[in-house]
Amino acid sequence: MITSMGYPTRIQQIRRKQSSQWYVNIPAALANAMEFQKGEVVEWVIKEHIGLVLVRQKPDVESKKLPPGKRAVTTKGVGGKARRQ
Repeated sequence: MITSMGYPTRIQQIRRKQSSQWYVNIPAALANAMEFQKGEVVEWVIKEHIGLVLVRQKPDVESKKLPPGKRAVTTKGVGGKARRQ
């Protein structure tokens, strides 16, 4: 049986002189469960004007997983920028 859990999230709007943008943040629990990667491309799909579905463009999460017992290490690189090892 599949159960669903909801994560209430506020929609934010940034208004500028010539335009506005809308933002929806993904809660960390969902991002971690989906194993999203920084810079990953997703697409919003409208479902019958009552819902949005976030669809992965390249669902190749398995290839990005680290072997068991390994974890990503972030260190400071040149110029103080974080980089993964």
